[in-house]
Amino acid sequence: MNRRFSDDVLFMNWCYEEDPPMNLPLDAADEPNRYPIQLYHRTATQSGELTGKQVLEVGCGRGGGASYLMRALGPASYVGLDLNAAGIDFCSRRHRLPGLRFVQGNAENLPFPAESFDAVINVESAALYPHFDRFLSEVGRVLRPGGTFLYADTRWRFDLTRWESALAGAQGLRIVSWREINAEVMRGMELHSPAISAATQSVVPRFLRRWARKQDSLVLRNLESGRLLYRMYCFARTI
Repeated sequence: MNRRFSDDVLFMNWCYEEDPPMNLPLDAADEPNRYPIQLYHRTATQSGELTGKQVLEVGCGRGGGASYLMRALGPASYVGLDLNAAGIDFCSRRHRLPGLRFVQGNAENLPFPAESFDAVINVESAALYPHFDRFLSEVGRVLRPGGTFLYADTRWRFDLTRWESALAGAQGLRIVSWREINAEVMRGMELHSPAISAATQSVVPRFLRRWARKQDSLVLRNLESGRLLYRMYCFARTI
């Protein structure tokens, strides 16, 4: 999949903006991706700062979130993992920062020893895993006691009970806080749409731009109606 994207596409997640606005201080190079970045920032700072911590992101995609969090929040180390080998190759070439590395691997069988990380981050990819419970078990395994799992994802309302049951039953993980962020995601997507339209005008065929606009409109309607739920969770690794 990643071979189809321009090298300028660094984020694949949805967007986020609060009311009043977050007004994160961003470098000029990050400004075009403000609203996807704000989703990463708010997810990653649910339990405080990541300064000096060893962090794993499962499902790092194009690596934009990993690069931003490494630069902005100052973890001691940050590992981005993804199943897509082409994506990992892109991330390793595109994001060259001290302490940041990218690894190809399976979210349901993480290639790390037990108690390797202080924090695990997952943004919008766990809904695609075939065995969500195995992923949660792996998160609990690689987290150190007292570590945090920082998670943001969507589910359809008809699947809500199963989602909540899996999260509540995750071995070694305790829910510290959660909140629904439909309104913030909708606001961010609406603000980000003009920038996306301008950026893709000369590089994306017209029929694909029309299709993308229809998809965004459908997502917004489902978020507004509550048929689709977007939540942000913070878990603690039990001791």
